[in-house]
Amino acid sequence: MPSTQGGSGKSRVVVIGAGIGGLTAGALLAHRGYEVLVLDQALVPGGCASTFKRRGFTFDVGATQVAGLEPGGIHKRIFDELEIDLPAATPCDPACAVFLPGETEPINVWRDPEKWTVERQRQFPGSEPFWQLMTTLFKASWKFQARDPVLPPRSLWDLWQLASSVRPDTMITLPFTFMTVGDALRGYGLYENQRLRTFLDLQLKLYSQVDADETALLYAATALGVSQEPQGLFHLKGSMQVLSDRLVEALEKYGGKLLMRHTVEHIEASGGKATSVRIRNQKTGEVCTEPADEVVANVTVQNLVKLLGEQAPKGYKHRVDKLPPASGAFVIYLGVDQSAVPVGCPPHLQFLYDYEGQIGENNSLFVSVSHPGDGRAPEGKATIIASSFTDAEEWWQGEKDDYERLKQQYTEDAIARLNQYFYLKPETIIHQETATPRTFAHYTGRDLGIVGGIGQRIPTFGPFGFATRTPIKSLWLVGDSTHPGEGTAGVSYSALTAVRQIQASS
Repeated sequence: MPSTQGGSGKSRVVVIGAGIGGLTAGALLAHRGYEVLVLDQALVPGGCASTFKRRGFTFDVGATQVAGLEPGGIHKRIFDELEIDLPAATPCDPACAVFLPGETEPINVWRDPEKWTVERQRQFPGSEPFWQLMTTLFKASWKFQARDPVLPPRSLWDLWQLASSVRPDTMITLPFTFMTVGDALRGYGLYENQRLRTFLDLQLKLYSQVDADETALLYAATALGVSQEPQGLFHLKGSMQVLSDRLVEALEKYGGKLLMRHTVEHIEASGGKATSVRIRNQKTGEVCTEPADEVVANVTVQNLVKLLGEQAPKGYKHRVDKLPPASGAFVIYLGVDQSAVPVGCPPHLQFLYDYEGQIGENNSLFVSVSHPGDGRAPEGKATIIASSFTDAEEWWQGEKDDYERLKQQYTEDAIARLNQYFYLKPETIIHQETATPRTFAHYTGRDLGIVGGIGQRIPTFGPFGFATRTPIKSLWLVGDSTHPGEGTAGVSYSALTAVRQIQASS
C-alpha cells in the first residue's frame, strides 16, 4: 500500500481517541511498523478509564477494575507483544458484594470457583442447573474468543478467521445464540425467582447495559464467568491511569505520536475510502487536515456517524439512528476519612435502592472503595466512587436550573443510600464532587456522555453487532460499540481485531 507520508515508506494510520482501545491499536500498529498518530480532545489519555486528582485523592473517572491481566488474558498478550510490564494489581475477591433491598448480608461473587458455587447454592437454592449451563457456555465461549475470531465478519478474510476459530467445543453454544438470560431462567423454571432475577439484573446491567430479559445469554455467560479463576477482575495499584500510561509509553517507544487537546472534527472520504481527518488544535484554534492510509476511530458508533456527516452510508446511519438509547452515568466521587469505611469493606459493592425513589436505571449504585496502600488516598483516608446508570438524554433537557436540581437530587439520594453502609457525615467527608452525562460528554467527547457501549441485546451482540470493519474502506471502529463490548479487556480485543485486519489488507 502506498504511503500518504512522503519519504517514510510506512503506511500512515491516524487514530481518533486516546481511550484504551485507541492507545492499544496505536501501540500495536506502531510496533508492527506503521506510522501512527493518535489524537484526542481531552487533557489526559485514557478516556473513560482515566483519572483525576483532588486534595491528595486520586479518582478513577469511570472504569475501576480490569480483566485480562492473567496469563493468556488480552492485556497480558498485548503487553507481552509490546514488551512492556503489566501494572501492579491485586485480584478483586470478592469481585463484587451485592446487597439486595432490605438485606444486610451481601451476595459475594467470589474469585474461587468452589467458594462461588457454595455461595450461589446457599443464596439461590435450586438454581444450580442454570449456573452449570452458564459455566459450560462460558468455557466454550472463552476458548472460542481466545482463538481471535472476527465478529461480525465483513469480508472473506474475516469469515476465514471466524471459521478457523470454530472447533467442536464451540458447537455447544450454537443452540443458545438467540436466547436471552430471561429465556434460560424460564427454561429452568426460575423466572419467578425474584431474588435471583434481581441479582442477575443488577450484575448484568454493569456489563451488558441491559437486564436479564434483554441480555444475550452467550454474552452473559462470559460477563458473569470472568470473575472466577483462572480469570478474574483486578484492582490496579495507583489508579486506572497506569494502564493508559503504559500504552502511551509503548506507542512512543515504537515511534508513534500522541497529541492531546486536538479535536477531530471530520473524517474525509473519497471514492468510498477514508483519506484524511480534519483536526482543530484546541490551544491555537488552528484547523488542519491530516492525510491517512488508515483511520482507526476509538469512538462510539454514534460519534462515528457524526464525524462522517453526509458521507455516512445511509444504511449504516439508519441502523445507528434506530439503536435503543444508550445509558449515561451519574457518578459521585468522595474523599473520606478512613473511619467512614467499615472494617473489611470489599473493594467493589452494589446496592439496590430500597425505597420508592427512582434515581437511575435499575435503581442501583455500583461502588468502588480504595484500600490502604493502593495509592488512591493519603494515609488514614479513602476514596469512595459510586455510579448509577441514568437516561443520558434527560440531562440535556431544560435550563441550567433544571440541570442543577437534577444533579442535587441524584447527589442527595446517592449519599442517603451510601450512608446505610458507610459513615458519611460532614466530619468524615473531605472532598465531594459529581459527574453527569454532560460531564462525560465534555471530557471524553462521547455522544450525549453515554457510557458502556450499545447494549448486549440479541440484535447487537457478537455476530449481530457493529463490526470493526466499517462500510467505508480503510476506516475502522474500535471501542465498546463493537465486539466483545465494554471494559478495558473488551475494547482491547476490538483494537487487536482491527490491527489484524489492517495488516491483512495492507
